[in-house]
Amino acid sequence: MKPTRRSFLASAAAPALAFSADASHADEAKPNLIREENAKPGTTDWQLTRVRINQGKYRTSLIEGYVSHQSVRAGETLEFFVSTEPARRFTIDLYRLGYYGGKGGRHLASLGPFDGKAQPVPEMQPENRLRECRWEPSASLQIPADWPSGAYLGKLTTLSESASDPYWQSYVFFIVRDDRRADLVFQTSDNTAQAYNRWPVNESLYTDPHGAHAPGVAVSFDRPYGLYVQIFEHPLSIGSGEFLLWEFPLAYWLEKEGYDVTYIANVDVLAPGSIERGKAFLSVGHDEYWDARQYDRVKSAIEEGLNVLWLCGNSVFIDSPFAASSDGRENRILSRRGCFGELRQDEIDSYAALFDELKATAPDERGIMGVRSVVPFNGGGDWTCRNAGHWIFEGTGMKDGDSIPGLVGWEHHGEPDPAIAALEILAEGPVWAGGTREGKYTAVAFPGPKGNFVFNASTIYWSQGLSLPPGHILPWSHWSRPHGPDERVQRMTRNLLARAIGG
Repeated sequence: MKPTRRSFLASAAAPALAFSADASHADEAKPNLIREENAKPGTTDWQLTRVRINQGKYRTSLIEGYVSHQSVRAGETLEFFVSTEPARRFTIDLYRLGYYGGKGGRHLASLGPFDGKAQPVPEMQPENRLRECRWEPSASLQIPADWPSGAYLGKLTTLSESASDPYWQSYVFFIVRDDRRADLVFQTSDNTAQAYNRWPVNESLYTDPHGAHAPGVAVSFDRPYGLYVQIFEHPLSIGSGEFLLWEFPLAYWLEKEGYDVTYIANVDVLAPGSIERGKAFLSVGHDEYWDARQYDRVKSAIEEGLNVLWLCGNSVFIDSPFAASSDGRENRILSRRGCFGELRQDEIDSYAALFDELKATAPDERGIMGVRSVVPFNGGGDWTCRNAGHWIFEGTGMKDGDSIPGLVGWEHHGEPDPAIAALEILAEGPVWAGGTREGKYTAVAFPGPKGNFVFNASTIYWSQGLSLPPGHILPWSHWSRPHGPDERVQRMTRNLLARAIGG
């Protein structure tokens, strides 16, 4: 189904998120849904072609936008808020990201054209540096019933007024979720993307003059995602948060392999039943910012038998509670309260300029991850096998001491929890911040109480070892980089998923 302009509804907010009360009441499974979806025709036209970043800023005011909700389900209404300066007509093309025969996306709808206009940049609130847009909606769409759960891009494109007039583009990003039973529940790390987002001038959770980790600052999802600001420049991802950089290679590979996967945003973890309906929960890439209630939900789910795969680094580190927007929509503002777990004194001493105000306000993240963010908290290194007899290494040919070059970075986990008696170290070794300052990462696994398990890869780069989708750029940081798809990373991931879903 391809909606036309008739499909647009009047401006309306989607209902508050809710899932089935528990996994036993989740919608019926559709194990072939992702295979059937990826058999449909794909396209590479989801990629941006022409982007111009404002000089000295983190935005593209030629065309930029945001959406009303981090995630929506079929039947709910999503609003699009778009600004064009100067005023220009524009279109919105909607794509679902996946494998699609190697194309990476499927085109689902063309919306518009619409009359664009410059929408106001909000004033910064002095008490918490919040910039919250209150733009007029440009369009709204009721999500069709046949749109499967997934990561979706809206490609915004200005219309040229003459043959010599250039067009400009950017993205909006959102998740379509469902309530069905599935093998894998893939959580995007959109909290972290918003925490680092500097739109419009320099307003992220890291740019407070009191310090990079000052408490009490806030950011809003009611603003465009600006230019990605960490470790490398990727203007052709603007508007997509961090999904295309750190999470898409995993989604692309999972759908290529035909895994039964459903998608949620960070905020959806708060809803009862959202993760228990899966056999495994996946945290991906750079998943640093969590509301403490997310921790409680995942800890409870592990105790009830859910498998959890942390294919990420620097995760569950900052305690960042959600709050409602100024117009009352739940979970649209994210603030920094403190951190998960106590920082060691030597960490505070080493990074006093960053951590002197960062206090423990939430549980030790090792309670659900096995390891934690450690100082130095970034760097680059090789992922080195330390337990070749473990089932994760079956079929890889790896022996103790064998390494996968550059797979660890740019942030990682370490310092295993001594309170977890059955925890096993799988990989361990040095990382070097700035290329020279040595730290240590540790990848682990430990059993849950009901035959389930938890795995922590301890690197943001794990997905880089799985696939290289169209348009993807391999990262480079701290004088180190991953090499891209690696058969050993693919085999270990297959082993983990087979154990998690019982295949």
